[in-house]
Amino acid sequence: MIYATPDDWLRATEKRVLLFGMSGLGKTHVSAMLRDAGWFHYSIDYRIGTRYMGEHIADNAKREAMKVPFLAELLKTDSIYIGSKITFENLAPLSTYLGKPGDLSKGGLAFGEYMRRQDQHRAGEIAALLDTAHFIRRAQDIYGYANFVCDTGGSICEVVNPDDPADPVMTALAAETLMVWIEGSDAHTAELIRRFDRAPKPMCYQPEFLETAWAEYRAETGLAEDAVDPDDFVRWTYARALAHRQPRYAAMARRWGLTVRAEDIGALKTEADFDALIARALEDAA
Repeated sequence: MIYATPDDWLRATEKRVLLFGMSGLGKTHVSAMLRDAGWFHYSIDYRIGTRYMGEHIADNAKREAMKVPFLAELLKTDSIYIGSKITFENLAPLSTYLGKPGDLSKGGLAFGEYMRRQDQHRAGEIAALLDTAHFIRRAQDIYGYANFVCDTGGSICEVVNPDDPADPVMTALAAETLMVWIEGSDAHTAELIRRFDRAPKPMCYQPEFLETAWAEYRAETGLAEDAVDPDDFVRWTYARALAHRQPRYAAMARRWGLTVRAEDIGALKTEADFDALIARALEDAA
């Protein structure tokens, strides 16, 4: 790790941290707190949605607009502009584009198209993660930021091999940042599932995991691909996905970084609180 001891961390004049873990456990909340304290906040999901998938998202919206004669004529004459307004807090254009597989009449996608978009996201996520070093330098050289926080998406564990000591993405990230896993409890997991059940949203998964889940769901329900309720499938998949991801996050932390508890993250109020939490985690790791 780039900071070996609590003193290394506390005395560092340039702090560089990467936060990872399940969505909903405080990564973006802490990143925003640090941003307000003068840190540069690099959001992986924002980078994916703007740099690597922005054109796919806009083209999909244009495709829908072309179905409306009035809008189609304006588009063809360059009279209107269609784009997404992604922010750190609002990633709806990205998740909507990813979509859910199943019945088209219920807003679903054909499974092949769904997997194609998953592949696009996977490539974009890897590229955005590998851009971290560039943004560290950019934040310093252009804007004068000394401290840097990388706010990753929950699917980081799906695009790396945490058991491979030579994994190129993990190697690059660990060389530049202190990697910190925000670990949730069983109660946190139950709450995440409850929230997701209330408002299911698209997510990015390993292709092997998705293909297995799709086959098992259809075998269990007896439904044809085009008869699957998209929301029902992603609800059915979510709890399995959390169980699939947990050991991957843990392996990332064991080999490459530190672990902090979600409840401790939730209690943070200041930059000094965060510094103290990381120092304690480094002491525990030693």
